[in-house]
Amino acid sequence: MAKSSSRIKIGLKCSESGDINYTTTKNSKTTTEKVELTKYSPRLRKHTVHKEVKLKS
Repeated sequence: MAKSSSRIKIGLKCSESGDINYTTTKNSKTTTEKVELTKYSPRLRKHTVHKEVKLKS
């Protein structure tokens, strides 16, 4: 039987192009604020700020 997990799936959306390029998980109990990371955007071919968005599932 699996444990109930407090980790949720999130998407990382590019702030310049608006594409969701990456998906990851985060612990919703310990990390309550939105995640912002600098990641590579393949459409723009440069590193940009990616912000957390909720995924549908």
